[in-house]
Amino acid sequence: MPQLTEEQSTLEGTVSSIIFQNEENGYTILRLDAGEEEMTVVGSMPGVSPGEYLTVRGQWVRHATYGTQFRADVVERRLPQGLKEIFHYLASGAIKGIGKATARQLIETFGEDALRVIEEEPEKLTTLKGISPKRARTISDAFRKQMGMRRLLEFLTEHQLPAELSGPLYRAYGDVALEVVRANPYVLASVEFGVEFSQADALALSLGIAADDPQRLEAGLLFELSHNNWNNGHTFLPAQKLISATAQLLEASGDLLEERLEALANRGELDRETIAGQDAVYIPALYEAETYIAHRIGEMSQAELLPPDGLDRIIARIQREQRITYAPQQRQAVEMAASRQVMLLTGGPGTGKTTCLRGVLALFEAMGLDTALAAPTGRAAKRLGELCSTDASTIHRLLETGFDPSTGQLAFTHDQYDPLEVDAVIVDEVSMVDVPLMAALLSALRGDCRLVLVGDPDQLPSVGPGNLFSDLIRSGAVPMVRLTEIFRQAAQSAIVRNAHMVNAGELPNLRQNDSDFFFLRRRDPQLAVETIVDLCRRRLPERMGIPADQIQVLSPTRRRGTGTTVLNQALQAALNPPSERKGERRFGDWIFRAGDRVMQVKNNYDILWREEDGSASGMGMFNGDIGVIQSVDKESVVVDFDGKIVEYTPDMLGELEPAFAVTVHKSQGSEYRAVILAALEGAPMLMTRGILYTAITRAKSLFIVVGDESAVAQMVANNRQTRRYSGLRARLAGEIET
Repeated sequence: MPQLTEEQSTLEGTVSSIIFQNEENGYTILRLDAGEEEMTVVGSMPGVSPGEYLTVRGQWVRHATYGTQFRADVVERRLPQGLKEIFHYLASGAIKGIGKATARQLIETFGEDALRVIEEEPEKLTTLKGISPKRARTISDAFRKQMGMRRLLEFLTEHQLPAELSGPLYRAYGDVALEVVRANPYVLASVEFGVEFSQADALALSLGIAADDPQRLEAGLLFELSHNNWNNGHTFLPAQKLISATAQLLEASGDLLEERLEALANRGELDRETIAGQDAVYIPALYEAETYIAHRIGEMSQAELLPPDGLDRIIARIQREQRITYAPQQRQAVEMAASRQVMLLTGGPGTGKTTCLRGVLALFEAMGLDTALAAPTGRAAKRLGELCSTDASTIHRLLETGFDPSTGQLAFTHDQYDPLEVDAVIVDEVSMVDVPLMAALLSALRGDCRLVLVGDPDQLPSVGPGNLFSDLIRSGAVPMVRLTEIFRQAAQSAIVRNAHMVNAGELPNLRQNDSDFFFLRRRDPQLAVETIVDLCRRRLPERMGIPADQIQVLSPTRRRGTGTTVLNQALQAALNPPSERKGERRFGDWIFRAGDRVMQVKNNYDILWREEDGSASGMGMFNGDIGVIQSVDKESVVVDFDGKIVEYTPDMLGELEPAFAVTVHKSQGSEYRAVILAALEGAPMLMTRGILYTAITRAKSLFIVVGDESAVAQMVANNRQTRRYSGLRARLAGEIET
């Protein structure tokens, strides 16, 4: 029996059988004949086939259900040698068009030269009975594809790059993938492949590319710009900032970088434009998205529509049916929706946005308009549907999102050529929507479609590029109603009162513990974590009747003593401890266990899901979706996302994170019955007023702060808002000449 240690071990042997293989990413479970016995080996081994001889380095691990396995971190492959190995390989079905009978003919005719003949002289195959010229080409093409993949894998392994890259690279470039990477290693640092720029740069330098090579300088500029788009939210960077940052990244001359920046712009690989005195540099996709939004929203903002006959009568009927009487600002919002093609509706908690939403939806129904409701995340869409008593979807699902297999890039079914068959679209939580997604939505609207955008600009901005909702508001060019009156019933809530106090820069009332807002002083991180665990496990379920699955723990930070990493470990141990009845699987530092609450942390547009009752299926899971692990076994982790069932193969677990506790950023767009915020310590950029305001406004019935008053005061005082470079406001305001 192998010894389970953290030390690296090495196995050698012939692949006897493939138990499981994911063709998309190469994750494989196989049996390896190591001579004295067969071993189960798991890991990323794209294209491995029975009959191949492998040398694998890794660790012995114990699976909760399937016992001892060898987890391969590094895999070296060689083609089968000797008649027995070659026959086993050919007879395994690894090469399309070859079965056992054909394998026997090949061995009898060509002996140990069979593999070379298949690759280099396929015309000789036609001498065998039953092999036509067409079939010979098919066999040779299939084997050459395998050899191309093999050489690509050998190259990646030699340069300490992940084997999982082979699949996406081969899909993108086919047989010439290795040649493409050798010629331009910087393609690996693109969003599609996700290799760290430093790794791609080290590879390029090792292959002989000079430090001042134009290819390297241009790759650095493109990377720095893209990094700032997707990590810092900018839609452009000023040219001098881009050059300065790239010069530091590459230790290169600013003058040489200026030359390469001009060359990229001349070739159309970058766009440059003067915005508010800045020499703005865009990647073309974001330039096109931003200018399209400005053009389309600008046109829609100018359109004035005839309101329906008897508008006052319709509004009176809606008020009777919904048993409300609109305040002046609310009535203004409903009336504006009747006569404008696009409008913004904004306001803080307790100001009646939901009442207005219901009113606008009822008005559109009375006008005979087919209306779609959407939000950026699954949780926000579910909440919107519940508030309006109708169906709502994510924007991605509304547009029917998928991958274009020819490019490997995000694609939408609905666009200007196949627009949505609706008369109006209402979008909630627009502060979370980035520029590319809004451009995609606008392109899918028919020319006469109405659009209502709802949100709170004081919440955190989108993760992706742009400051969309704030720019639309600040431009002054889009019809808007801002709700400011806090209604009496809402004002009775300490959650609402304190949220508005925080937004105004005032310290929330921490001394007066109300029915829905409490402060528990814990200045020691360990005591704070213990208190939070006790609240979730015992106090709130027993004393207030709030079960643990309706409580969401938030923290401004991932790290430190009260960050989500520590909190998740403590909460999992308390709320979902190990059991023989629960399958589990380790991935990195986390053990995924049946019963865990987890979050999807990246958009995956081609992952399959099915309804729990089998009534429907579809594609796509999105950043921020929260679910519960149903089961864990040898081949998959099955997660239930509010009735949508998704199977994750072990290699896909990097897309999941524990969600007993999540960062405030990750909670955007969601509402929870009870929220507990750990407010004790964090980096200054995370201890901000916007973070605290967003956390408070996630709570529906109960908000509890566990921590230190000084940390809360620090957050209120810190109104730091990282500047995002964006040209949308200026474009809408007509400040840019076109």
